Amino acid sequence: MGKQQDPYSLVTVLRCSNCNRSYPVSEVINDSPCCHQPLLVEYDLQKAFSKEELIKRENNLWRYFEMLPVKDPVNIISLGEGFTPILPLKKLSDKYGYSSLLMKDESQNPTGSFKARGISVAVSKAKELGIKKLIIPTAGNAGGALAAYCAKADMECIVIMPEHTPDIFKKECELYGAKVITVKGLINDCAKKANEINEKNEYFNISTLKEPYRLEGKKIMGYEIAEQLNWQLPDVIVYPAGGGTGLIGIWKAFDEMLKLGWIKNPFPKMIAVQPENCAPIKAALNDPDNWEKNFVPSPTIAHGLAVPFPFGMNLIKKAIAESNGEAVTVTEKEIKDGIDEIAKTEGIFVSPEGSATWKALAYLKQKGTIKDEDNILLLNTASGYKYM
Repeated sequence: MGKQQDPYSLVTVLRCSNCNRSYPVSEVINDSPCCHQPLLVEYDLQKAFSKEELIKRENNLWRYFEMLPVKDPVNIISLGEGFTPILPLKKLSDKYGYSSLLMKDESQNPTGSFKARGISVAVSKAKELGIKKLIIPTAGNAGGALAAYCAKADMECIVIMPEHTPDIFKKECELYGAKVITVKGLINDCAKKANEINEKNEYFNISTLKEPYRLEGKKIMGYEIAEQLNWQLPDVIVYPAGGGTGLIGIWKAFDEMLKLGWIKNPFPKMIAVQPENCAPIKAALNDPDNWEKNFVPSPTIAHGLAVPFPFGMNLIKKAIAESNGEAVTVTEKEIKDGIDEIAKTEGIFVSPEGSATWKALAYLKQKGTIKDEDNILLLNTASGYKYM
């Protein structure tokens, strides 16, 4: 990293997202022992470094080292993740009358999805904490990423995924040497299985938001969006939300950069997109008290969005509320049509999750949430090739 600043000083504590109690970053810890809610990593933003220092750094996630929780660079396990391109969707924006439509293409990460970001940081921190065995319930892409990074880190890895997950995801995990277990049902059923297997706590469970570090890797999407757009944020960010870590992370990044003096308000509206088959965020916004009792999820071709009961629901709702955003749903047919249209028009093979963000725009426009003149950024979170 060079000697221009001390890269060890900015990470400070873990803080419970519910009651604000703090815990040391040197402890092996999952969710908050006090409230069993997600823990958030905090940094000493008084010891700010200037964004100009980024210019001479490598174009990957770890260029923002000071704002990541790994204390010693020797522990970094990287496959070159991050700094994915922002692509203009010029033909689609001309066709539908948008003045600025961009897509951050996360398919260009290692293992073909944005999961590489969070997993890189979580595995690096696990190495720093002396953890040797990891377990994960996954809808697909996170399992593949964990298997790859564990292979590089010489760690043991168990991946638990739904039976209906396409074979390519299972084969990918096995190729990297992970043990794959399949379960009937959705990711919440996989999570139960992970808890059964891990009864004696032999493995560190890195389920979405049930440990503090994957969020930090995902948050770097927010730093990159700001830097790549010359520190001018879009008006609207349309994000495909399953467990919601990316949405929460991008919002956390904006808050940190504001405190660092790197960006100014206003922040973008954060729009969460989900398939009609599995839309817990919309259900929770419509009926905060009873949604869990009445919610009946079903599988979707957007496997990454089949997360019926997101552990970080309170943080998702907070980001949407603070940004004046909302949750939108799309149908399975719209998702399939969107994949086709983006491929034929822009030459990008998006994942079903990425397609969902594109198809959400029509609803948002009709409702008046977005205007034609808005600067709109979509997130494509994975490669369509993995779903063929």
